[in-house]
Amino acid sequence: MKDYIEKAMRTCSPGFHKELVGTNALHGAIGVATEAGELLDAVKKALFYGKPVDETNILEECGDILWYMAAIADHYGFTFEQAMERNIAKLKKRYPEKFTEEFAEHRDLTSERKALEGDEAFRRDQKAQMDAIKRGKSNADEPSY
Repeated sequence: MKDYIEKAMRTCSPGFHKELVGTNALHGAIGVATEAGELLDAVKKALFYGKPVDETNILEECGDILWYMAAIADHYGFTFEQAMERNIAKLKKRYPEKFTEEFAEHRDLTSERKALEGDEAFRRDQKAQMDAIKRGKSNADEPSY
């Protein structure tokens, strides 16, 4: 179809709202996708080409993904611990005892969203903690870089 590009571009968003995301969050999201592709390529080489798994490369790509995730977390003001806790809370809602195909196929997205949003008091405490850290009043056991 020779006029595909023209027809497709009619549906393209005219705006680019970088101010809603922020440079570090955008950089992080693009970086996670890029590094995830590199990680997948390492797995592909083993699965389809029979090459030995390059564990050093797997470690490198996982570290690179964490770096980009740190940029996103920093931009939005949450910690890896918060993300991990919320993820486990969501997974407990999705799979109360353990993984089953039944639970995977019939998810309660409202319940999962509530688990991700967390308790309001928890959010206030975390915001206060982050504000204190940003003002330079971090906990003594936290490294200052």
